[in-house]
Amino acid sequence: MAKDIEASGPEAGEFSAKDYTDPPPAPLIDAEELTKWSLYRAAIAEFVATLLFLYITVATVIGYKHQTDASASGPDAACGGVGILGIAWAFGGMIFILVYCTAGISGGHINPAVTFGLFLARKVSLVRALLYIVAQCLGAICGVGLVKGFQSAYFVRYGGGANELSDGYSKGTGLAAEIIGTFVLVYTVFSATDPKRNARDSHVPVLAPLPIGFAVFMVHLATIPITGTGINPARSLGAAVIYNNDKAWDDQWIFWVGPLIGAAIAAAYHQYVLRASAAKLGSYRSNA
Repeated sequence: MAKDIEASGPEAGEFSAKDYTDPPPAPLIDAEELTKWSLYRAAIAEFVATLLFLYITVATVIGYKHQTDASASGPDAACGGVGILGIAWAFGGMIFILVYCTAGISGGHINPAVTFGLFLARKVSLVRALLYIVAQCLGAICGVGLVKGFQSAYFVRYGGGANELSDGYSKGTGLAAEIIGTFVLVYTVFSATDPKRNARDSHVPVLAPLPIGFAVFMVHLATIPITGTGINPARSLGAAVIYNNDKAWDDQWIFWVGPLIGAAIAAAYHQYVLRASAAKLGSYRSNA
């Protein structure tokens, strides 16, 4: 395990510097950021990444439902398709790919809940956070729109890939599932991108996207039966807008409130419990 401060010298009275640097907190409002092309390039990257994410994943969901529809695919339909495991892999795999591709440009958020959590932790400014969320939502709508355009015969018939609370579950259960699922995802994002971990594991360039993708995969396995798994307000909004079904709209609040609460808890836990404790311990050792 890497340490914040290591003892050196014959009496361990001196301490070496940290092998990593915590970036300064992002300003709440940075008007100058609006004049920089890098901000708009990052927003475009978020738009395209979210579009691709929704296109691949919702197309997978629609395809699976078609393949397992006995009326369309015959009596052996129940044994066909990728299954829930395949759907979970589609979501987790695409996040792994897209975070790897866009991390150096925009940070690879691809999710308003992730952006919200990073904003609360002062990792991004309010200006950047708002622009990202708009880009993500627009990208999600366009991505699902492509699915409807390419699979118009099946899109409405198989629910448009929209998130809805499953029968037999209360709204409270659905909300709790979204809170916990998003907490797992955002907590993983904070841990995988922690400067301390990056310094220690800098020789493994795919380390950050890999656990983030796996977190999405695991959460989908647990919550697909409950809510279809949102944990991404843009993903839920994009499908609801294109599908435009009353049930999807009635449950839409769950897929915004739950992820935002989960992201806020994850940000607070990582920043003010885990990292704050390490900072205090380092300060104590330095002053000892």
